[in-house]
Amino acid sequence: MSLKKIALGTLAAVMVAATAGWFSLDKETRGVLATVPTNADLLFWSQPQRDAAFRALDRLPLLAKSRVVAAGGAPKALPPGPPLKLPVDVAAFMAGQRASALIVVQDGRVRLERYGLGFDADGRWTSFSVAKSITSTLVGAAIRDGHIRSMDDKVTAYIPQMKGSAYDDVSVRQLLTMTSGVRWNEDYGDPQSDVALFNKHKPEPGVDALVSYLRRLPREVPPGTRWNYSTGETNLVGILVSQATKKPLSQYLSEKIWVPAGMEQQATWILSKTGQEISGCCLQAATRDFARFGVFIAEGARVGGQSIVPEGWLAEATTERVGIGRPGRGYGYQWWTYDDGSFDARGIFGQGIFIDPKRKLVIASNANWAAGARDPDAARARDAFWRAVQKAIDEEAAAVAGSAAR
Repeated sequence: MSLKKIALGTLAAVMVAATAGWFSLDKETRGVLATVPTNADLLFWSQPQRDAAFRALDRLPLLAKSRVVAAGGAPKALPPGPPLKLPVDVAAFMAGQRASALIVVQDGRVRLERYGLGFDADGRWTSFSVAKSITSTLVGAAIRDGHIRSMDDKVTAYIPQMKGSAYDDVSVRQLLTMTSGVRWNEDYGDPQSDVALFNKHKPEPGVDALVSYLRRLPREVPPGTRWNYSTGETNLVGILVSQATKKPLSQYLSEKIWVPAGMEQQATWILSKTGQEISGCCLQAATRDFARFGVFIAEGARVGGQSIVPEGWLAEATTERVGIGRPGRGYGYQWWTYDDGSFDARGIFGQGIFIDPKRKLVIASNANWAAGARDPDAARARDAFWRAVQKAIDEEAAAVAGSAAR
């Protein structure tokens, strides 16, 4: 047989194997491979790249490494309820949000569930900063378990490598409320901002990448005197919890929430270059499980009648601890708060979990906003939708009460 025939045969075999391999991949992995980003900075990917990647960040180790958050074998039921009557064109709302998923759970029943962008109930979508509120809940669990002694302990008591930095006098409470006073730039449109640069930082040998970056930042104001939104500090919270519990954050999340709260699917958590979960971001989960987390919080973070956090801690976490300069709004322990008692977890590009305990209401949404990470028009439309749902539930309750009185 000639060398030419051998070469052609080998090429044909490779092509057949490659084709078989391609079709053996799930649709999410094929999607991200078809639009694979040309740079490592997610904030500056194109819309098609984001559409593909947000559902598959954990599918390609070359793109990002992750750790599994194991689920248990007894998922919490989310039975269907009567369809919610809304004075809103839901399809138009989702199109405007570029929403991949929208679930409304009220009194434990699913009142609305829609999907878009080719996404479905079986897929996982990345959380972005929704993960901050989940990380915060793990702080409460670590206090309840005795791993963290007090919210007023200094950060350096748990992360000794931060000693000698601007974080020397910063408490766990100040870290959770983002009032450390340490300089941080969260401008998603600036390639030179801290939020864009910290993942590229080359750490010193033996030092966590984030710790290495943050301990070089200067102090701007005294601790506790100014609120400044900082993803870096939530990432530091995750390191603190991991150091205190002596467990990977994903394992602790599985043990304290994912299994006992009845999540249906495993989740994954993206890792930094030094192997630590990026706790201010990037938890991949099914939208129904994000909704289950909301229900878990709305019901007091209880397992078997016992809260996983200390008595009163969750009420503190989900009500205003610091003002953010907006009437009726505030910030708790990594939760955005409203004066009516509702609160939410929210992430860039349209991710969110809205919780209203008084109405037993949870709304979970995932999206890829057309205008980028922060889209003020889309954010206002989402807030208006949440208020429309609240109003619809109130009108339902009033109608039921009226019928009972007649």
